[in-house]
Amino acid sequence: MKIVTWNVNSLKVRLPQVINWLVAHQPDILCLQETKLQDEFFPATEIAALGYHSVYTGQKMFNGVALLSKQNGADVVTAIPNLDDSQKRIIAATYEDVRVVCVYVPNGESIVSDKYQYKLMWLDALNRWLSKELEQYPRLALLGDFNIAPEDRDVHAPDLWRGQVLCSESERNAFQELLKLGFADSFRLFDQPDKSYTWWDYRMLAFRRNRGLRIDHIMLSSELASICKSCMIDKEPRKLERPSDHTPVIVEIAQDLEQARSCN
Repeated sequence: MKIVTWNVNSLKVRLPQVINWLVAHQPDILCLQETKLQDEFFPATEIAALGYHSVYTGQKMFNGVALLSKQNGADVVTAIPNLDDSQKRIIAATYEDVRVVCVYVPNGESIVSDKYQYKLMWLDALNRWLSKELEQYPRLALLGDFNIAPEDRDVHAPDLWRGQVLCSESERNAFQELLKLGFADSFRLFDQPDKSYTWWDYRMLAFRRNRGLRIDHIMLSSELASICKSCMIDKEPRKLERPSDHTPVIVEIAQDLEQARSCN
C-alpha cells in the first residue's frame, strides 16, 4: 500500500499538478492539506475520472483536508470529537484494516500569539483522541502537515530557528507525545540523505538553496511501522511552475512482515 501526504496550498491552483502526480505515481491513498475549497467546489468529478474516490471537508480560502483513494473509505470522521473547532483540519477514514488520519496542524504564527496556544490545545486534543483510535485501529497511519520540525536536523538553520514557531520546545514536546502513543516517524525508520526537507519558503530562493524544514510527516502505529518498506520525499513537484511550497512524502507498507523483510 502506497500512502502519500501533500500540502497543496490551494487545490484549485494546483489541481493539474495533483492530477498529473496521481496518474504518474498511482498511490493507493493521497492525503491533501490546505485545499482551501468549500465542499461544493471540490473537484470530485475530475478526481473520479482518474479512478479515485474522494472524501473531504473544507472552507473558503483557508485550511481544508481531503483523502483521495482507490477504494472507498469507511467510518469517515471530519473533526476531532469533543473539540469545539470550526476550522477544517482533520479527516479520517478506514481502508480495509488500515485507519488513515490526515491532519493539517495549526501553524501557530509566533510563540507569543494566541494562535500558538490554539495550536498546542489542538495537538493535545488530537493526542487524546488518537489514544482511543489506536485501541480500535491498531493499524493506523497519521499523516499530514504538522507544522513542526521535530529535531534540529529537520531544519536548515537550527540556531536561527531555535525557539521559534515550528521549532519551539513545546511543539516538539507535543510531537514526542504523539510518538509515545506508539507511533513511529516513518521517515526515520530508514537511512535518509542529510538536509532532507518538505517545505521551503517562496522567498529568498529558499528551494534553490535548500533552506527548508521537514514539517510534513507520516507517523505509523507499531503494527504498520513493522511492515513499512520505505519512506521518501518527492522534491519534483516543488520544481514545477507555480508549485506548492510543500512537496509530497510517500510511504510504502507491505502486506505482512515477511514481505517487508524481503524488501529491506
